[in-house]
Parts: sequence; C-alpha cells; structure tokens
Amino acid sequence: MPTDDPQVELDLPAIRPLGDQAISVDFGNKLSAELAGCVLALEAEIIACSIPGVVETVPTYRALTIHIDPLVADLQQIERDIKTCVRNSAPIPPTKRHWLVPVLYGGPDGFDLELVAQNAGLSVSDCIEAHATPEYLVAMIGFLPGFCYLAGLDPRLETPRRQKPRPRIPASSISVGGRQTAIGSVAGPSGWHVIGRTPVRPYHPDRTPMFLFEPGDRVRFKPVTADEAERLAREPDGGVVVAEAKGE
Repeated sequence: MPTDDPQVELDLPAIRPLGDQAISVDFGNKLSAELAGCVLALEAEIIACSIPGVVETVPTYRALTIHIDPLVADLQQIERDIKTCVRNSAPIPPTKRHWLVPVLYGGPDGFDLELVAQNAGLSVSDCIEAHATPEYLVAMIGFLPGFCYLAGLDPRLETPRRQKPRPRIPASSISVGGRQTAIGSVAGPSGWHVIGRTPVRPYHPDRTPMFLFEPGDRVRFKPVTADEAERLAREPDGGVVVAEAKGE
C-alpha cells in the first residue's frame, strides 16, 4: 500500500511480472502528484506505442499495471518495450481535460469541515479557500465506480483518517483522507472526512460517458451556495454534466 509518509520512497521503477497476463511497473511507495504524474506519463507513452499484446493499462498513485494477452504477447519483448517507454516517457503527463467542479462546502453536506479546519489551524472560510484554490491531478479511479482520487491537496489540510469508518456517506461527497482529497461517486463506506458535496455525478449508468473523470484530468473546485447547488443537483437526473470541462 502507498504510504502518506513523503519520506518513504523506493529505488524504482521496477518492472515485475504478474503471472502471464500482466506486468506492474512500480515507481515508488508514497502518495504524491509527482509519482502519479510519472505513472500517467508512462501510460500515455505505452498507449502511443501500440505495443502488440497490450490490452489494457490501469494507473494507480504509484504503479502502472499493464494487462497483456498471453496468446499474442512476447513477454520478454514487451518488457523490453516497456523499458524503452520508461526512458522515453515525459516527466509530466499530458493533461486530458480541465474541470471546474461546483461544491457546496460545510453544513449537512460537509459535516466534517469544521474538524478539518480546526486540525489545520484555519477558519472555516480559509479552509474552504485552501481546498478550492489548488489545481488537482486525477491520479486514479477506484474503490467505488467513478470514485476519483485527487493529488495536490494543500499540506495544511492533511487530516488523519477516522479511526472508525462510517458505514455510508452520501454520493458525490467531497472528502479528505490523510494527504488526499477525493470526489465521491455512489454512496458507500468511508473513513475519510466529508467537507462538502458536489452536484456532479462522476458515475451515471444512463449517461454517455458513464464515467466522467479520467486519470490525467485536472480539477479545480468552485464553491457554490446552497440554492445554486440545489438547482444544479436536479440537472444530472437527465444525464446533464454540470461540471465545466475544457480541452481533451
């Protein structure tokens, strides 16, 4: 598991076979935008190279899993191709899209905001500003359908996870856990601190695209009022995307 300790880092990348149908390229063992950027840059290079036998790539904060077809792939050749891609990959990944995501902070939709602010030694308004100001990197998608892990949290807002996870938090919650922040998707369990909620639905089975955000996207948050959030929350029922996107 990646660690929240920024000092823990391995001498990588290391290429490791996962049976005969996947390969893992490990870049380190910490949570950081820099490490996630290395993973996404390698993914972009591998996709661009169209390596025979590669069927899917799955990025995480610290490693890229490359799924292969063992009936097509030459494992040794693929490992050589991956090493070439590692050498040729850019230091930062290409940005796919820039998103502006509305958020209603605090109140019933952000019941842990005061705790996070207190832990940071900030007022609630300053805590909101500190969370909404950075541009975040979508480092990975996982845990629940469309759950969006974001790298780039202001270090002042780092907050240890809850000792006792909640069995269920609302869909589309904005939360902080350790050195990370996230855009939730469907309702589910969480040990993170909920500081707000967005009317955006990262996952909508009746919408095209079904999953809104992708690794490599960039995200900024826009604080909105309760009235505006309520108005926007009705639009996704018809499949409307209420987040603003630029670029591809």
